[in-house]
Amino acid sequence: MISLTDKVTNEKALENAVQRFKERNIILPTFEQQRHPDLIPGKIKDQLKDVGLWEINPLNLFRITWKNEPTEKGGLYGDVNYLELPPEITGVKAKIVLLIGKWFPTGAHKVGAAYGCLAPRITTGEYDPTYHKAVWPSTGNYCRGGAFDSKLMGTESVAILPEEMSQERFSWLRDEIGSEVIATPGCESNVKEIYDKCWEIRRTRPDCMIFNQFDEFGNAVWHYHTTGKAIEEVYSAVKPQNGRLAAYVSATGSAGTIAAGDYLRTVAPHLKVVASEALQCPTLLRNGFGGHRIEGIGDKHVPWIHNVKNTDMVTAIDDEDCMRILRLFNEPEGLKYLKSQGIDEEIIKELHLIGISGIGNLLSAIKTAKYYEMTEEDVIITVATDSADMYRSRLDEQKESNGKYSEIEAAKDFEKCIFGTTVDHTKEFGYYDRKNIHNLKYFTWIEQQAKELEDLNQLWDDRAIWDKIFNQVYRWDELINEFNDRTGLLK
Repeated sequence: MISLTDKVTNEKALENAVQRFKERNIILPTFEQQRHPDLIPGKIKDQLKDVGLWEINPLNLFRITWKNEPTEKGGLYGDVNYLELPPEITGVKAKIVLLIGKWFPTGAHKVGAAYGCLAPRITTGEYDPTYHKAVWPSTGNYCRGGAFDSKLMGTESVAILPEEMSQERFSWLRDEIGSEVIATPGCESNVKEIYDKCWEIRRTRPDCMIFNQFDEFGNAVWHYHTTGKAIEEVYSAVKPQNGRLAAYVSATGSAGTIAAGDYLRTVAPHLKVVASEALQCPTLLRNGFGGHRIEGIGDKHVPWIHNVKNTDMVTAIDDEDCMRILRLFNEPEGLKYLKSQGIDEEIIKELHLIGISGIGNLLSAIKTAKYYEMTEEDVIITVATDSADMYRSRLDEQKESNGKYSEIEAAKDFEKCIFGTTVDHTKEFGYYDRKNIHNLKYFTWIEQQAKELEDLNQLWDDRAIWDKIFNQVYRWDELINEFNDRTGLLK
């Protein structure tokens, strides 16, 4: 049966963790503080005023929140960071709003998902930071977030990611964090190669504990409570008169971010939860395969932690459109063209906050608005998990392969890739469509990854299991408070 992380399992390892944290002045934030930073103690806020957002400082554990001030150093907290795009950009009447991940430490929201996996293991004694190394298998930002969290929590990390990912990721992990880095064959879509490396590590390195984002419920739990709550607050801020929260769009990826839709369903039962994926690898849409360039949304399988019952629709996005829009939103000639179309300069200045997967989410939101014929009263919220800062080398590659960007190219890209978005490559799910997708988990998780068939069936048949999984967070906060009491650092 599916087990919960809700009690101490190894008192010796827990005591080792307490001593390590005490020696290094490490305090763990609660998940409630990540949702509501106003609850963070004043003495911690005072110290943060001198700390950079990406600095290797344990205090930055308290910046794992959507509510950081948008500044590189010394900022505290405000409202959720988001960007509302006008119809002049989207071409649809519905409000489309993106949460902005740029202002997390590491520049991406995955630092929160990783925290949701590591912190409960430390506070229950399952993970000993004086002995274990944390292994973070990923197609991008998750291993960066996990390595950062590990460093701040006084333990070592191993990052696994495909060799074709952007060089910014590799250099930062090695040079800034000092993590061991393993590059596996392939690109964004080569997830099985990452899993194969994990099995090798399990066999040969007993000191390594693997935190696989695709089967770690802490990933989904963090997004359910933190991202879901942030979206609810943003909706309250942008809600039009007589408006409704009509849809939430998220790349499936590891199925962490899309779990925010499970929370939103509790406050807006009519909500459409829409999965976004690459047309070049249409896993949910066509049980397909392939490789693509929308970095950050690993695929070719259905994650163990994806509650498929709560997904209404899938949209597939051409990765070529994403790469062309990346140039449109970041090249000087692209921005010049957008200005000539009457788009507000303040909006144009913010477009760099949307990375490649965020662009994919934006296009899926446009498809959703058109498919459901949404109006000015409808609000669609999605996520820009990271920013274009993660992909400067990709922009250089595009310039090298396609030549200098011009206003003519910008006009073509704007008209074709955004205004030309259609409702093709979409599928609305019925009950048995969802069950078929859930059953696809068998081939990855039972045949390859040694999960139990009983657990697979429980995730579909047990109507209470997902509530139990998501609501462990309240027990985790109790364990965090007990842990901090033992270190005495808050006294």
